[in-house]
Amino acid sequence: MVADVNGRFVWHELMTRDVAGARKFYPKVTGWKAQPWPLDPGYTICHADGVPTAGIFAIPDDMPAEMPAHWVGYIGTRDVDGTVASAVRAGASLVKGPDDIKGAGRYAVLKDPQGAVFAILDPENARDEAPGVPALGTFSWHELATSDNEAAIAFYSSLFGWDVMQRHDMGPQYGVYLVFGSKGVQRGGIWNKPPEMTGPPNWLPYAHVPSADDHWKLAEAGGAKLLAGPMEVPGGSRITSFMDPTGATFAIQSMPAGSAMSPLEKPAAKPKAKAKMSKPAPKKAKKKAATKKAAKKRVAKRPVRKAVKKVARKVARKPVKKKSARRKK
Repeated sequence: MVADVNGRFVWHELMTRDVAGARKFYPKVTGWKAQPWPLDPGYTICHADGVPTAGIFAIPDDMPAEMPAHWVGYIGTRDVDGTVASAVRAGASLVKGPDDIKGAGRYAVLKDPQGAVFAILDPENARDEAPGVPALGTFSWHELATSDNEAAIAFYSSLFGWDVMQRHDMGPQYGVYLVFGSKGVQRGGIWNKPPEMTGPPNWLPYAHVPSADDHWKLAEAGGAKLLAGPMEVPGGSRITSFMDPTGATFAIQSMPAGSAMSPLEKPAAKPKAKAKMSKPAPKKAKKKAATKKAAKKRVAKRPVRKAVKKVARKVARKPVKKKSARRKK
């Protein structure tokens, strides 16, 4: 049975000039197990929960010297060529492909109409999307900082069927934070980056870790530079964003124990002193029922507002052209 991959992020890839440094850094921070890909030993596959989750490879020598290390997310589609054609008609530009990679699938790399780099992939060996909270070490959120959030969501929706699931007004300076998703699953957010946030529009991936605070300490010890956090966001998650030692921007997220409900469906509710403990502090018998019910849904947590504001002040990320994509499932 062919897995349904359309509209979900199926792969993530780091392009860097320091592969050895990245291979040493990320396993300590995310818990990944890094190993060479048998089909191309120069390409590193990172496993989380026993599943291939991300790739790391070197920026080719023929790329511009000013190209920084950067992450690119691959969005699933079963028609790469058709999606490329639709994207170009909608104002995107083709960076690489479409092309086939043995053991990985057919892919292409593009820039959306606002200039953010993203990739698409028809994976050879995709797995069905697991229900519930994303496994530790896997990616839990994807955030696009752009110049026109409404135009961006219209573009991606036309390609992948994404829906706007929530809108959060962050005030005149930052505008509306759009939470998008598909098939009832929240997948990320899109917001307008302010003028002080230099560099072109870009995507920021979040990996799920047991503690954003503790794992930031591991990242810091490994040479990362703090951009924002650790901080709590609506729904109880804690997040931290940073620049890794190779220069790529990355983020981590930890979720409150027993959580499987979206913070947008249950926004930062401040429980009143009088109120009975319906959800904040479940008791014995209720705990199981709440957990069971929550586990039925795949959840993506939402890092917004304070996080967005702090990142806007500190981040200056410049993702540029992306060469090739290699992937193993």
